Amino acid sequence: MDMTVKQMLGQKLVFGFHGDTLSEEFISLIKEYKIGNVILFLRNVKSASQLRWLCADIQSLIRAETGYPAFIIIDQEGGMVTRLPQEAVNVPCSMAIAATGDPENAAKASEITIRQLRGLGANFNMAPVLDVNNNPQNPVIGIRSFGDDPEKVASFGLASARPYRGSGVLCCGKHFPGHGDTAVDSHLGIPRVDKTEAELEQVELVPFRRAIQGGIPAIMISHVMFPALEPRQVPCTMSRKVITGLLKEKLGFQGLVLTDCMEMLAIQNHYGTPQGVVASIQAGVDLAEVSSTISLEWDTAKAVNEAAQRGDFDMAEIAASVEKILAYKKQILWEPDPGLCGWEADFRTVRAMSRAAVTCCGGTPFQADGATFFCGCDDYRASGAGNEDGSAGPFPRYMGRAFSADYAISSKDPGEAEIAALAARGAKYEKIILSTCNGHLFRGQIALARALEKLGKPMAVVALRNPYDIPLLPERVWEIAAYDYTTPAFAALEEIFRGGGMTGTSPVKL
Repeated sequence: MDMTVKQMLGQKLVFGFHGDTLSEEFISLIKEYKIGNVILFLRNVKSASQLRWLCADIQSLIRAETGYPAFIIIDQEGGMVTRLPQEAVNVPCSMAIAATGDPENAAKASEITIRQLRGLGANFNMAPVLDVNNNPQNPVIGIRSFGDDPEKVASFGLASARPYRGSGVLCCGKHFPGHGDTAVDSHLGIPRVDKTEAELEQVELVPFRRAIQGGIPAIMISHVMFPALEPRQVPCTMSRKVITGLLKEKLGFQGLVLTDCMEMLAIQNHYGTPQGVVASIQAGVDLAEVSSTISLEWDTAKAVNEAAQRGDFDMAEIAASVEKILAYKKQILWEPDPGLCGWEADFRTVRAMSRAAVTCCGGTPFQADGATFFCGCDDYRASGAGNEDGSAGPFPRYMGRAFSADYAISSKDPGEAEIAALAARGAKYEKIILSTCNGHLFRGQIALARALEKLGKPMAVVALRNPYDIPLLPERVWEIAAYDYTTPAFAALEEIFRGGGMTGTSPVKL
C-alpha cells in the first residue's frame, strides 16, 4: 500500500453535505484532504435520477482524487429512518417487521433495500439496528429496534444482515454496545447506562455477539457513556476500552468499526467534533463520520492530520485499518443498476408486511363510516435520527378522505383549550378514531384520548409510532399498534376499519 499519511487518513473519514449537488467547497475539501467516503441524507435527495447522478459524481470525484471507490453511506433502516425518494421502495420500521413474527420478513426487507441502493448508487447501509429497546422512555430508538427481547432482536438482526453478504452493498449493526436502555437522545446530550459488563452480556450484547458470529461486516459505536466499561467517563465512541478491548479483542470483531455522527451534541457540545474524531481514531475506529457542517469537516480533517504529525496515532494501526477499508471497498458495487429500483412487486411486499404488522392490543372492533370523526397529530421529527418532516401526510386527512368523514389535525402536544375544542367537535359524531404518535412522550395526546373517550362513543386509538402509548389509554377504547406513520400503514388500517382482522403481535411488553 503506497499512500501518504494524508491519503490514509482521508480513507478513514466520512463527510456529508447539504444540497442535491456537490458544492465547490465540498469538492475542495475532498481534494485537499483526499476524503474517501460520503454519507447521504434525505436533504441530498430529490428524485431517483438525481440521486444516481449525484452518486456517480461522488464516485468520479473520489476515484480521481484517491484512486479508490467511495463508500457512499446512507441510513436506510426503514420506517421513520428512510432517506430514499418516493419512487424507491421504503420498507417498514424494524419493530413493525418484528410484529409480523417472521424473521424472514427482515430478510425480505433487506433484499428490497439492497435493490434500491444498488439501483441508486449507494453501497453502504447503516442498518440493522441491533439495540434491545428495553426502556419505554427511550426517545431515539423505540420502533427502530426489533423489540425488547434480546434473542428475538438477535434473530431478526441476523436475518436482516444475511442478504447483504455478497450483494455489493455493506450493512452495519448499531449502536454498540447498546442504545436501547437510554432516556436521552445522543443527538442532544450524553446518555449514560449504569450497567456492569455482566448485565450487558445478558441483554445488550446478545444481538451483537450473534451478528459478529454471523459475519456482519461493520458495527457502529454509540455515543452512550458506560461507566462500568470506561472509567474515564467518555462516550463509547472515544473509548479504547470499549472499541478495542471489548468489541475487537473480547468479542473478536474483525470488521469495520464506525462512529455515529461526531456532530451529534453528545460529542460536539462536550468534547468538540474535531477533538472527538481524533480520540475515536486513537480508540480504534476505522471510519469517523461528520455529517453536516462543512466548517467542522475542514477543522476535523486538519485536526486529524495535525494529530498524525504530532505522533498521536499508532501509524501501524492506521495502516492496518486502511488496508481493511480498502479490502471492503473491493466488495462494493459502485455503478448503479437503475432497473433494480422501484419494482411494483417490492411495493406489494411492503404493503403486505405493513398489513401483517398491525396489532390489536385490546378493546372491541367496529367499522368506520361517514359518521366517524378522525383526529390526531401530523408526523413530526421525533428525534435527530428521523427525517426533517414526514412524507405520508396526516393520518386524519387520509382517513377522512377514505371514509368521506370529518377530521381534525391536532398538535403533537395539545393543551387544555385545544383538547376541549376537539372534544366538542367529536361530540357531533357517532364514532371516534384517534391516532397517536409517541403520546407516551407528549402526554397532551393521552389527555386528548381521555377527553374523547369520556364522550361515551365507540372509539379506537391507533399508535402510529411507539406502542408504549397503548398502556396509557382509557380502558374502554379499541387499541391498535401500527408502528409506522407511513402510507402503507394507513392503507392497512383503512382495510381494518372496513372490517379486516389483525395478526400482528407486539415485540415489546405493554
